Amino acid sequence: MLRCKCLSWSRVPDLLQPEPPDYFSLPDPLPEWPQGSGFGTLRIKLGEIEVCEISKLDFIWGCNGKHGVSFYKPVVVPDGFFCLGHYCQSNEKPLRGFLLVAREASREHCHNSEYNPALLSPVDYSLVWSSYDGDDGNFDGCGYVWLPQPPEGYKALGFVVTNESKKPELGMVRCVRIDLTDACEAYRLIAEMDSKFSQVPLTVWNTRPLHRGMYGRGVPAGTFYCTISSSSREELNIACLKNLDPNLHAMPNMHQIHALVRHYGPTLFFHPDEVYLPSSVSWFFRNGALLYSSSTSDGHAIDTEGSNLPRGGTNDGNYWIDLPRDDSRDNVKHGNLESAKLYLHIKPALGGTFTDIVMWVFCPFNGPGTLKVGMVNIALSKVGQHVGDWEHFTLRISNFTGELWSIYFSQHSGGEWVDAYDLEFITGNKAIIYSSKSGHASYPHPGNYIQGSSKLGIGVRNDAARSEYCVNSSKQYEIVAAEYLGHGVVKEPCWLQYMREWGPTIVYDSKTELDKIIKRLPPIFRNSMNSIMNKLPLELYGEEGPSGPKEKNNWIGDERW
Repeated sequence: MLRCKCLSWSRVPDLLQPEPPDYFSLPDPLPEWPQGSGFGTLRIKLGEIEVCEISKLDFIWGCNGKHGVSFYKPVVVPDGFFCLGHYCQSNEKPLRGFLLVAREASREHCHNSEYNPALLSPVDYSLVWSSYDGDDGNFDGCGYVWLPQPPEGYKALGFVVTNESKKPELGMVRCVRIDLTDACEAYRLIAEMDSKFSQVPLTVWNTRPLHRGMYGRGVPAGTFYCTISSSSREELNIACLKNLDPNLHAMPNMHQIHALVRHYGPTLFFHPDEVYLPSSVSWFFRNGALLYSSSTSDGHAIDTEGSNLPRGGTNDGNYWIDLPRDDSRDNVKHGNLESAKLYLHIKPALGGTFTDIVMWVFCPFNGPGTLKVGMVNIALSKVGQHVGDWEHFTLRISNFTGELWSIYFSQHSGGEWVDAYDLEFITGNKAIIYSSKSGHASYPHPGNYIQGSSKLGIGVRNDAARSEYCVNSSKQYEIVAAEYLGHGVVKEPCWLQYMREWGPTIVYDSKTELDKIIKRLPPIFRNSMNSIMNKLPLELYGEEGPSGPKEKNNWIGDERW
């Protein structure tokens, strides 16, 4: 987040226009995607509205140079389309954003006297904030942020920015009929902007649909939200669009999915000291994994496809999978890299205007953690270890163009979206994913990450580095689910329907092990260590067996961000 003091220098004409924006482009040009459906056709119909994504943006006004923020509008709006609001981002990163422009797609009801158009001009604008410092009467060159006032029954989808005190033309943007919109929320503060004219700073936020996930229909317009309140939890006076097309025609078909995976599939690198490597699920079953139930003490062999696993229902704790009990136990625990593959779940994101390719990796065993306390590293004997580890990362791809927009890196109980400009690429447009030692959390860059307090240097280590242990997801993958394509298009494997635990409940008392460690620490670390340990996720302590992909919140919902 940036703190900007936008004072009188911003009115100087030769400081108004920055250098040409540094646009980000993927390392390689996009291929020509296979034909079919509405994927990659630059425009998407949302029902009564058709939208087009504009990524070439024109500077309007900004402050504080390279360390400030800038506001943008579309360079060119196609004939018949209308702008819905303006875009804002930090100047410290390459320009990479978009604005949706819209037009009315269906006029079948226009002869009905009660029909209201999908788009209408605002009736007025209200001034939200200005950088004017009041030193003289020359207002031009300052920044002005305006909120469109929609007609009754309509919603504004974004704010308008100008560099003159005159109100914008009413035809500059369009408001959208309220039944064609959905609620949005503010997230990720972009900047706080001060001025002498306003005693309260303007806070500028990114926006995202409130209703997200596989069945969410909210569509982001690319606009920002701003307020003179410091809270992002207030009810927003703008909205996002809603996709009312039940068929989600812009989602990729099977041929296009394979093309996307072959073009973007990342390489997953494991740490050079990793001993708990991935395997395929079938290898795990074939090499002695056993199914247990609460009704018997004996384990039962699982066939290669998992067809004898209990299916459906919920995780009631009555079944779990464990490693073999014979001499092959240690061999299975260490996995089999040659058989490993990524299991892909393809699903709509952001109202079907993006596609999420969720890539799941299975490791038969999750190793114990290493505790970092300042300069001291303490290897834990049991804490963090468990049988059956499912981890994932997610590629988010624009359905307008087929461009990779970002990748989500899952890290234990949370994770982060990383924009494409901040990824490492191994070849072409294929990114690198680093899997942490023992715990298999994913990271965009090599390094030593702390799960706890990086500031204090206290927490569980997640070491990520490149090695010869890797899985190329552009070749080693299997599509296991794509519900939007319809029943039977993707045959889901039997094991995917297993909703119980992939590992036994751990019976050791991990809290005792940690308490012993904490008691040996110098007093200066004890309180901080206790506080941090209490905030770590339960999965670290191995208190119950991990669940499979379909039991995770992000199978239907959005990622945690």
